[in-house]
Amino acid sequence: MNSNVRRRHVFYIPGYDPFPARRYRELYRVEGEDQADISGYEISLKGKPGADPFGWQVKADINGQSVETDIDVLVWSDIVRGSMETGITRTYWEAIKTAWIYIRSGSLRRLMRLRKGPVVAALYPIGMLFLQALLAITVAWSVAVVASEYVYPGIGWVVALPAIILILRWFRKHDRKLFAYYLMHDYAFTAAFKGANPPELDARLQEFRKIIVAALASDVDEVLVVGHSSGAHLAVSVLAQLIREGRAQKNGPELGFLSLGQVIPMVSFLPKAFRLRTDLHELAQSDALTWVDVSAPGDGCSFALCDPVSVSGVSPENKRWPLVFSAAFSNSLSAERLKSLRHRYFRLHFQYLCAFDQPLDYDYFQITAGPLTLADRYRKRAPSKSRIDVSVSGYTSMLA
Repeated sequence: MNSNVRRRHVFYIPGYDPFPARRYRELYRVEGEDQADISGYEISLKGKPGADPFGWQVKADINGQSVETDIDVLVWSDIVRGSMETGITRTYWEAIKTAWIYIRSGSLRRLMRLRKGPVVAALYPIGMLFLQALLAITVAWSVAVVASEYVYPGIGWVVALPAIILILRWFRKHDRKLFAYYLMHDYAFTAAFKGANPPELDARLQEFRKIIVAALASDVDEVLVVGHSSGAHLAVSVLAQLIREGRAQKNGPELGFLSLGQVIPMVSFLPKAFRLRTDLHELAQSDALTWVDVSAPGDGCSFALCDPVSVSGVSPENKRWPLVFSAAFSNSLSAERLKSLRHRYFRLHFQYLCAFDQPLDYDYFQITAGPLTLADRYRKRAPSKSRIDVSVSGYTSMLA
């Protein structure tokens, strides 16, 4: 194994995010500078020529060693945006359909046995959307009664339906504050094929695989794949496929996989997630990579400290991965910083990609730009004692 890294290639797979990839570059630049100041090392960033895939170059001097890193974002935001281009009526139908899939399959009940936070986050958009509908109907009914009473008998009901539509459109226009439509589209996209990937996403994952395979054939010391949120389960499938093909050679670069704030059970617990469960099973026993899974109980949007392989009921006898441990927000962030993040649930979900003002052994920027491979950095790290590693899923069948 390469104890010292001088060149690294990082591939970041984001979660369900419709925004351009450049926001991740700016986040890395700002937060990386903050972490370097706090921890006493040097890090700088510059744009990378070309736009496919979108990325940037990082130079770091950490513990007296210089490291050069290319970071690319494997983009699927166009697919996300396409899935969000639905009208109000279609969104309400998606809410009913998604709730029915999770309830009827028993997945919702089993997910609640793991962590209530992400399940509440999944139920929130459904409740919020129907609360909006109730408010719209109530206001429209009041308008109808008043108009019929004081304007012209019966005319109120003529304006009631347009009033409902206008109110619902107003709520959707201001969804950047409520996130009801955004989250509803997210969960509907996940549940649409009951755990299987939509064809357009499968095609994109094949493109991701080819890009990573090319990096594994280069002269870098480490290829590191980072999957955040729902990007974690996409990374699982991409890596499992390229390892099946024998693309991760022992005499090539070290292959690392860092899953952050994962929500894998939201997919793997669904009845038709045969491929994902197979990929989890195979990746968990592979000696071709190092897989580290980091989450935190303070992140209410993730299945914190839930071993995604074990809880999905697909652990092999010779299970090696993932190493599951906590980023420990309550200890690695000061009381002042935690207070500033209180009730900012989405920001906390992205904290893994940000600076910690009281860092412990998790530092995103040392992992992605420092002189140690993921394997060497956490070779002696014990898993968190509070991790959940028992089988909970009601569906454990895999591909033959």
